[in-house]
This record gives sequence, C-alpha cells and structure tokens, in this order.
Amino acid sequence: MAMVRVRFAPSPTGTLHVGSARTALFNWLFAKHQDGTFILRIEDTDQKRSDKIFLKDITSSLTFLGIQADEGPYFQSERLAVYQEQVQRLLDSGKAVKEAGAVVFPVPAEEVTFHDLLHGDITVDTTLFERLVLMKSDGLPTYNFACVVDDALMQISHVIRGDDHIANTPKQVVLYRALGFSIPAFAHIPLIVGADRARLSKRQGATAVAEYRQVGYLSDAFVNYLALLGWSPGGNRELVSREELIQAFDLSRVRKTAAQFDQQKLDWLNSQHLKRTSVERLAELFAERLIAKGWLSNDYDRDWLKRITQLLHDRMRVLSDLEEENAFFFQDIPAYEPEAVANFLSGEPIVQQLIELRSRLGLLDSFDTTAVESVVRGLVAEKSLTAKALIHPIRVALTGRSVSPPLFEVMSILGKDRVLRRLEHATQLTAHR
Repeated sequence: MAMVRVRFAPSPTGTLHVGSARTALFNWLFAKHQDGTFILRIEDTDQKRSDKIFLKDITSSLTFLGIQADEGPYFQSERLAVYQEQVQRLLDSGKAVKEAGAVVFPVPAEEVTFHDLLHGDITVDTTLFERLVLMKSDGLPTYNFACVVDDALMQISHVIRGDDHIANTPKQVVLYRALGFSIPAFAHIPLIVGADRARLSKRQGATAVAEYRQVGYLSDAFVNYLALLGWSPGGNRELVSREELIQAFDLSRVRKTAAQFDQQKLDWLNSQHLKRTSVERLAELFAERLIAKGWLSNDYDRDWLKRITQLLHDRMRVLSDLEEENAFFFQDIPAYEPEAVANFLSGEPIVQQLIELRSRLGLLDSFDTTAVESVVRGLVAEKSLTAKALIHPIRVALTGRSVSPPLFEVMSILGKDRVLRRLEHATQLTAHR
C-alpha cells in the first residue's frame, strides 16, 4: 500500500477558523490512523493580505489542538523558483503561453471526471473555464497552479479539504495531466453551518479557535467536538479520547451533508472532559488564567487553589466560569449584584443577624466546614428562622451573588479573616440602604 501523505494548507490572511481547524484535524487523524505523514504548508503568496499575526494565530491554535506537523511548515513564498521551473516546462512544450506579462494555460474543451471519496465521480465541462492563469504579471503563482505543483512534488496521496474547493478540483486535474503528474485521491468534506443552516459566520458567535481557547474549552474536548462535526466513530459514542479518535478514523464515516455547529453539545462535552481532568491538572489550568489576569501571584497557595478546584470540579461548563461566576474567591471585597442585594440584604433584622453571626464566627479556633456550618445552624435555631432566611443573606454578603457553590465550604475556603471582613462590609452596606 502506498504511503499516506496529507497536508493542511492554510493561508495566513485570517485567524484559524473552526471549519479550517476541522479540516486540519481530519487530515491529521487520517494520517495518524494510517501511520502516514501530516504536512503543514503555508499558502502565503497573497502578500497584500498575508500577515505574521495570522500565521502566529494559526500555529498557536494548531498547537492548542495538539495537531503537530510531521513535515513543514513549508512556505509558498519561499518556493517561487519551483513554480517558475514548472511553468517553464509548460511554456517549452507549448501548453502555456505568455499574455501581458502573465502566463496562461488555454484549456482544451473536454469533460473532466475525477473521483471523490465522499461524493463519487464528478464530471465537469472545461468550457466553464477556458483559460487558467498560472503566473500573474507580478511573478507570483495563482492558487490552483501553486497548489498542484506543491501537492505533486510533496507527493500528497490524499487531498482532504472543504467541499467549497470542489470547483477548483477539475481545474487542478487538468494541470496535473498537463504537467505529467499523478493525481491524488480527493475527499471534499461538507462545510459547517450555524443554527440557521447558513455557513458558520461571526454573526453566530465565535468562529476562531483562539476564541474558544480563551473562553476555556479544553484541547481534548474541542478536538472531540470537532471530530464529531460530520463524522462519527460509530456505536453512538460521543465522549471520545484522542487515541480512540485516531483508532476509529475512517473517511467512509464522514457524512455527505453539512454539519451543524451545536454550542450546547460543545458545552456538554467540555463539562464531561473537565470532570475527567484531575484536580491537580485543573488547578494548574486555573492558575495560568488567574496569573494572566493578575488575580493570583506566582507564589500562590497551591493547596488553597486545589480546594477551590475540588469544589468547582463538577459544576463547570468552561474554565472561564471560574472568573465569571466565582471571582469572589479572588477579590478582597466581592462585586455585589444589585438584584441580589435588593432581594436579600435589606432590613434591620438582617443587619442584626449578620452582626451576631460575625461575632460568633470570630470566636472559632478552627474554621473548617463543619465548625462554620454548626455556628450558622445554631443561630438559625436560636432565632427560630428558616435556614434560607439566613443562608441567602450570608451568601450575598460573602460572594456578592445569589447563587454560589455550597456556602459552608465557600466560607471555609475564604477563611476567617476574609469572612469577617466581608460580613462587616455587608452590614454597613445593608444599614445604609
């Protein structure tokens, strides 16, 4: 069997889009499954629009996804001599001609048929494209010409790309034949669409991989989700590890219809992968985010952060839930939600109860969860209150929010000094309302 060689060939004219990332992933999984070679080629001949910032985004996004090239990156901008040599062959044989400083390939009128591994045989009449520009007057190759030369000379066995490229394939087949190159196998995978069945666009939210990384989707979860967009491992499996994906990947299981991006499914998968992540690893991921935000110093208390991680482990959808819903752990005084304050921190009885609670908590030697709970429940019983009548105001006083992880554990993690300081602040806030 011939060696499998595939390539991912982005152009650095924008960030790495979810659709392109899935194309890269399918190529990579196919190569890994077949013990083949995955090549990264940067198609940067559009010098006006190419930008190093986009190149950096593409490479860092691929690194985040764990997609590593076996060869490359190769840059088309560094291969101009190769294209000139190949175009000269066509000029010498009379198959191409010079026109106004450009090199043009007049296409013979015929029907071109190529086989697609997903869509079967596709036949196109070449009168739809009577001439192909190979080299522009500025000396740079066109997309179709550079693509054919590179795929042939890099010995690409399978071209796996989005089905928006189907229109380019007959043009490329014509050029393969003219140059005497063997034609690779083609597989055009359906595009990804949004909830409205239109092509996935920024209008429907994030489309760049970097944005999902920033929000805090795990690499394994995002790869798991991307793989399920238009492909299935079989057996109704959804939670699939990277190793299982490699083992199961087969182009015959790629669906022919467009794949719909489902944000809820991505969130569910990410929450499942978070649950599978060890507390130690999750705490490291949290620390990276918190240090970057300036909420945590480099010499942070690792055991303390692990306690927070343990508490949130099964409650999270994405890593940014830590900053967005649990910021109170890292603030001196929490940011109070006006609605929570209005609902639970008003009236003289509340002020008195919080003062009394502060006084009793201040007497504790140990501030563990059991000791804290015992004080709160003792006060509830003594004042003949319902538990929620005191617990809701305490929660708002300490977290600024009406919803939080289990309160007594939160109190123990915050620690005695911080709890007393916040209760003091909340009583003043309530007394002045």
